[in-house]
This record gives sequence, structure tokens and C-alpha cells, in this order.
Amino acid sequence: MQAREPSEMQAARAEEAALLPPVDIYEDAAGITLVADLPGVSRERLSVQVDKDTLLIEGEAAIEMPSEMEALYADLRTTRFRRSFTLSRELQADQIDAQMQDGVLTLKVPKRAELQPRKIQVNVG
Repeated sequence: MQAREPSEMQAARAEEAALLPPVDIYEDAAGITLVADLPGVSRERLSVQVDKDTLLIEGEAAIEMPSEMEALYADLRTTRFRRSFTLSRELQADQIDAQMQDGVLTLKVPKRAELQPRKIQVNVG
């Protein structure tokens, strides 16, 4: 067993302490939509990344205190959210549209154009 440095132990604890936010996933002909609840997470404290076929959502909700106040006791100072998904190859990861409003993150991931259903026009005569 190898001893960890204090900073490594803190990083490991922070990783373990991350909450899995609830995420609803919807699919339609155009692609998929993910709706994640991230209460208290601001746009500045939100990170959405794609690495190959992995989508990673990370956020931190912090309770801001006035500079002249000091908490004597606090159950919660920050909450970290982390969730990852494996994206299908039929999706265009480079075309993700992300919207954040009132602590709800909405990601729209379109399907590749060649995989989307298309209507074929039938000519008469």
C-alpha cells in the first residue's frame, strides 16, 4: 500500500464527496436532451466537457457569506455535483447546445444528419 500525500487525500475526498445530480434523459428523432438539476450552481461554477465519447458535467454550489461574518457551525459550505455519460457514436458531441436557468441545466445533443429520419418526397406522373 502506498501512502498518499495530504493534497492527494483531499482531492480523493472531494471526488468522493461529489453528489450525483438527478438527470432526466429524453430522445426524439433529432437527438437526445438531458435535463440536470443543479440547485445553487451558477454558470461560473459549472463545467460541461466532452472527451471522445464521454460527457462530463461538474458543478459547485457555494453558500456565499458576507465578509464580516464567520460561521460558527455549518452543515454545508459547498456542494459538488459530478455526473458522466457515455455518448453513442450516432450523436454529434461537437454540436451540443447547453442552457442554464434557475439551477436546471439543459443539454441538447443532436443526432448525426445522416441518421436523422427524413421525409422522401414522392412525385406524381
